[in-house]
Amino acid sequence: MIQEHRSTVQPLTSSISPAISVRSLTKRFGTLTAVDGVSFEIPRGSIFGLLGPNGSGKSTIIRMLCGILRPTAGEATVDGVDVNQDPEEVKTRIGYMSQHFGLYRDLTAYENITFYGRVYGLTGERLDERRRAVIELVGLYEHLTKLAGQLSGGWQQRLALACALLHEPPILFLDEPTAGIDPVARRLLWDLLFELSGRGITFLVTTHYMDEAERCTEVGYMYMGRLVALGDPAELKLLPDVTPPDARWLEVDSDHPTIALAALRKLPGVRSATIFGQLVHLLLDRSVQEAAIQSALSVAGLTGVRMIEVRPSLEDVFVSLTRSRERG
Repeated sequence: MIQEHRSTVQPLTSSISPAISVRSLTKRFGTLTAVDGVSFEIPRGSIFGLLGPNGSGKSTIIRMLCGILRPTAGEATVDGVDVNQDPEEVKTRIGYMSQHFGLYRDLTAYENITFYGRVYGLTGERLDERRRAVIELVGLYEHLTKLAGQLSGGWQQRLALACALLHEPPILFLDEPTAGIDPVARRLLWDLLFELSGRGITFLVTTHYMDEAERCTEVGYMYMGRLVALGDPAELKLLPDVTPPDARWLEVDSDHPTIALAALRKLPGVRSATIFGQLVHLLLDRSVQEAAIQSALSVAGLTGVRMIEVRPSLEDVFVSLTRSRERG
């Protein structure tokens, strides 16, 4: 459990400028356009989720915003610093966590924190102060003498977050930070992100977990290098590509969802159907009556089926957007 602790992050200035501003950002590798004219802004203290299939350009955007890759075209500022003009200064304003554990496995947690503190130029009392602060922040006390390689996935990610926060950056980039860790560790890590966001730290997070995307302040969806949707999760569920005016989403609760799924996919007017646990999510023409659905399920031997009109899930959103782009 994360322990009670004092604030270790200095209050932000009164500036209302966005933490990150991206305008027509483009990156080409030869004939391949990995990022194609992407634009968005991230307000300070928010959690921005960047989603999309593998190869859609998410990591390339992060590498440009971190000052690692130079953009081919467009502009971007991070904490007010132009990534084209001063990429080295950008690196002093940010922290970064990758999906793959990047710390030294043969050093203890304490030794890793000390090493990265010195990499960030911290020494003496300042290093001692920041080391204590991040250890307290992520609750690492009981694991300081353990080798980093022997920590569980959840504790490895907390250690990585501690190292990323040592120099008190106002902006953190998290590239699939919860990939491969258990649900409890995921929840605890997100609780910590919310706490840090409340203190004014800004996050850009990539994730494939839809429950995590639901927690983001705003979400951008990438496909083939382009930003095809941008908004808060509730707004994205209302997009015409996701919920066309002549269609609706229906949730069907059955004791035998696989049988229900097979029957409903054959019903005229059903545009898509998928299983969520005991439930079947349907996108179907508004002209399809519930009596027709009950009849199709009855023929399949199912009775006592319950159904209700619902909003799409974020998974429904991104599957719909991807299929829409694939159809051209």
